[in-house]
Amino acid sequence: MADEIHTRCCIAGGGPAGMMLGLLLARAGVHVIVLEKHGDFLRDFRGDTVHPSTLEIMHELGLLASFLQRPHDEVRELSVNISDRMVKVANFSRLKTQCKFIAMMPQWDFLDFLRDEAVLYPNFRLIQNARVDALLEDSERVSGVHVTTPDGELRVHADLVIGADGRHSTVREAAGLQVRNLGAPIDVLWLRLPTAAGDPGTTGARLDAGQFFVMLHRGTYWQCAYVIAKGGIEKIHAAGLPAFHAELSRIAPMFADRVGSLQSWDDIKLLSVSVDRLEQWWKPGLLCIGDAAHAMSPVGGIGINLAIQDAVATANILALSLANPAIDPLALTPFLAKVQTRRLFPTRVTQAAQVTIQDRILVPVVNRKQDQPLSVPWPLRLLNLLPVLRGIPAYAVGVGVRPEHVYSPANAKKLPRHAPATSESGSPVPPS
Repeated sequence: MADEIHTRCCIAGGGPAGMMLGLLLARAGVHVIVLEKHGDFLRDFRGDTVHPSTLEIMHELGLLASFLQRPHDEVRELSVNISDRMVKVANFSRLKTQCKFIAMMPQWDFLDFLRDEAVLYPNFRLIQNARVDALLEDSERVSGVHVTTPDGELRVHADLVIGADGRHSTVREAAGLQVRNLGAPIDVLWLRLPTAAGDPGTTGARLDAGQFFVMLHRGTYWQCAYVIAKGGIEKIHAAGLPAFHAELSRIAPMFADRVGSLQSWDDIKLLSVSVDRLEQWWKPGLLCIGDAAHAMSPVGGIGINLAIQDAVATANILALSLANPAIDPLALTPFLAKVQTRRLFPTRVTQAAQVTIQDRILVPVVNRKQDQPLSVPWPLRLLNLLPVLRGIPAYAVGVGVRPEHVYSPANAKKLPRHAPATSESGSPVPPS
């Protein structure tokens, strides 16, 4: 027989949206449980770009200084190498934000930080190794989730369920919410290559005929993204690993002596890109946010930051009501619709921009024959000639459409930071 627990809000998914929302709700005095299907956050090839908009949220929470103590790299400009011509694209120095850079930080470090802050609130619980299998529903609303853990089955009854479980969301599928697919003609191969003496210390990208390669400097290694046509992985596999090594060496000659570190296809991870969004993000008792509500393309590294904005908006709109146990769960429904109304416009604009870049820039580049020279598009030439214009893409990437600010209250007291907090998986949570 399944164990049963009750909470005011249950969040399915311990990614950026789920952990940030859990922290904000706990801070507002809401009893909240976050369910994470893995035992930790240590997974590679996830969004590592923490943009100025997210750093601004950290500042508003009074957490920026401690957050930036975590290992990270600061990217103050974005540039791209097009057929061996370096083109400067974005400069964050003119942004009216606390931080005028992108912080490159492994997502597991980012999530560890949010967890370390959230567990200081006694009304916050993190249950790991907890896989959501199904929704609990009564005649009026979603009333909780059914969970499988190593210790057995668990039924979490909640006044509100938040689906923050990513682009392959079990919650949104179980809820029967309709998904609108916007199309994604590309996939991405993620791989790691070691650093070497003399390497540049900054993040960058390389474009050439038939190739688009992004390099994220991660200190002791490079995290690289190789853009391919949708479904192109089969052709690459058929050509063999040595041919892939040769292709990488051509697009990024600095790695020619290191591509052999990719010893099997297991070292190369496929991200099947999808761009979609729910027609309706909610039903009584349930709200989806982040990738569960709108899967984003990796273009611009915006996905993690849009998810954070969703979490902040959700807390701003719902925290006070959730913190008041006298408010009936069904009375929360209009607020769920309000979250979607608030966040739908920036989602639409961002996805439209991503689809445009995919269709008009990335696909022509990827499909271009190697004997056809790739010239610098005139908008990029203009950015190179007029540096002041680089603030426009910097704002679009670093801040985005309708940035959110923290208005949810701070009504709960923290435990002393030295307190021996633990997650519900039983594993100790180290203090920050």
